[in-house]
This record gives sequence, C-alpha cells and structure tokens, in this order.
Amino acid sequence: MSATLEKVSIRKWLFELAIEALEADDWKVEKIPGSGKSSIRKITKDGIERVATIRTSQDTWIAFPRTDDGSAWATLEDADVVIASSVNDKENPKFGQVHIIEADDMRARFDRLYKARQEAGHTLPIGRGVWISLYGREVSDPVYYVGAGAGLANPPLLKRKLLDMESDKSELVAAESEPKVPESNAGSLTIAEAKRRLAATFGVREDDISITVNG
Repeated sequence: MSATLEKVSIRKWLFELAIEALEADDWKVEKIPGSGKSSIRKITKDGIERVATIRTSQDTWIAFPRTDDGSAWATLEDADVVIASSVNDKENPKFGQVHIIEADDMRARFDRLYKARQEAGHTLPIGRGVWISLYGREVSDPVYYVGAGAGLANPPLLKRKLLDMESDKSELVAAESEPKVPESNAGSLTIAEAKRRLAATFGVREDDISITVNG
C-alpha cells in the first residue's frame, strides 16, 4: 500500500473514530444540509444541539484558516465544539484518540497564537491554515507553541489502537520510530534534528521544512 493511500485510509479512519466516539457518548450525529462543509456536524444530546467541526490529524497538529476579511477563524467561528481526532504521536503512532474541545477555548488558543506570530513578524497569508499543537506544552518560545495543549487539557473521549483500523491483521501498522544514531556518529546532525532546529528558528512547523543534501 502506498504512503498516500495509507494516509487517506488513516484520515478516513480518524474521522469515523470521531463519529464513533460521539455516538458512544450518546450524541446523535447528523450532517447539516446545505452547510457545504463535510467536516461539520450537528450533534444532539439531552435536548441540547451543538455545531461540531471535526478535525483529523496524523501529526498531532490541527489548523484553521482566517476568514477572507481576516476578522475570525473560518469554520471555527460558527462552531460550538471542536472534535479533534488524532494519532497519539507523529513519529511512532500507536493509537487514535478523540477529544471534545469547547470552541471558545480553541478560538482563544488560536487568537493567542495568531497575535504572537504577528508580533514575531511572521507572514500569515489569509486563507492559509494556521497550525496548533494538540499535545505540545504551551510556551512563548518557540512562538508556534503558543496556544498548544488542547489535547492535554481535554482527556480523550475514546482511544483505539491503530491496528484496529480494519482488523487485527491490518497492514496499516504504525510507522517505525527513527533509528538511533550510532555512537560513532553521535556528534553528527541528522535531518530530523536539522528540521527541528530550523523550525524553532523560523517559527514554522517541521513539516514545512524541506532539506536537500547533495552528496
């Protein structure tokens, strides 16, 4: 199975896991006709209706873009809750977990991050997603960890092993963690470490860093 197909399968599985978690918590989950947004659902329990936006993540970060006029967060602005369905770890994922996060809390986190990045002089194009870490600890430096930690503050409603995606014999197993650097090369710089340092320096995500080595 190609990496692309695997990612598509995992994304679909994470979305379905979010629906399963809500239904297991006695929420009735319905699509909203005419919403035009496939990730939006109306959830109802005990006579209470809420608008939920479902976000999946294979790297433990989630994103929302600004509205066209730059005054709010698109999709998030109209939501009551955010359903974050994420793998537990980017490098060595073992299971998926679903969090219910109040939209007011998430908006406040994104607002803090947006302000901090503006003050740091970062370019933030309208319409492009701004990313926030679910499981990182919120700190002011590096700046992209401002607002982090919503997944830590809201314990998972449901956890499920990745091997349970299709069956116990699923081929979609968790990725191997990066091999350790041999002791003889302990002083050398790995690509992963170089990306981490560059991301911290420029205030971007590690996935946005591309490194080419010419031997």
